[in-house]
Amino acid sequence: MVSGVVANIDYLGLSDVWWCDMEAQRQGGRGTIIPAGRGVRLPDRFGSTPVDVAGRRYRCRLWDSADGTMHIEAHWTERSGAPGRLDATITLPDGHESLNVVIPWNDRMFQYTSKHQARPARGRLTVGDDQWAIGAQGDAWGVLDIGRGRWPMSTHWNWGGGAGRTTTGAVVGLQFGAKWTEGTGFTENGVIVDGRLTKIGRELEWTYRWDEPMAPWRVRDPGGRLDVTLSTRFDKHTKVNAVALRQEVHQVFGRWSGWVSDDDGIRHEFEHIDGFAEECRARW
Repeated sequence: MVSGVVANIDYLGLSDVWWCDMEAQRQGGRGTIIPAGRGVRLPDRFGSTPVDVAGRRYRCRLWDSADGTMHIEAHWTERSGAPGRLDATITLPDGHESLNVVIPWNDRMFQYTSKHQARPARGRLTVGDDQWAIGAQGDAWGVLDIGRGRWPMSTHWNWGGGAGRTTTGAVVGLQFGAKWTEGTGFTENGVIVDGRLTKIGRELEWTYRWDEPMAPWRVRDPGGRLDVTLSTRFDKHTKVNAVALRQEVHQVFGRWSGWVSDDDGIRHEFEHIDGFAEECRARW
């Protein structure tokens, strides 16, 4: 599992790469924080120009090809002193749909989010003498989370997703959110089956325990469109307590099992597809 972030929240910019070998329970990576967000330039239309962030012993570059393929190139130095490198592509199959929504909290605060699930990924992660080929021996999936908005000072959210193949061989992508959308009349919930999005406008029921994040996480639609459970393998627990930023996150990785139904009413069942779920409590 590999993740990367590039963000500008006005008074600071941040970028990082994190990786985890869940079989060996090893993790690593590096990042940088830039005061006032200097040098972290995000285009008005994502993908229209490259995004390039550099810091001490760290650099991350993202850009899109004309066909929609995202390229990720990152170099860093691990805390052990070992060099790290990520070269990856997240392709966009023809007709593959994403979930896009504006959440309006009030007349002054909003968030536009674009969630891309179940996009094929290829590449290589190198840390010191260790190498992992992404997608060389089977399916690998990329997730893109693109956002732009004006947030309240205190925020609280759930996010979950995953991708894999159903028991009949269809490609399914999961996209769930909660808490931050409640009361707005809008959600970021949906499922993708073979590239086609089925939007779910209701809030979903999340069942899990903050103080026991490695217990199973269940997400259920009270309207009867899905019921899935994440069996966890690793908890990425992050806690930041700075002057302007306080944040604590349990982001768990594991495998989803259950079923979803699409707009045609077809039920798709699956077992042990890779994915994640999280709860974040933040004060910006």
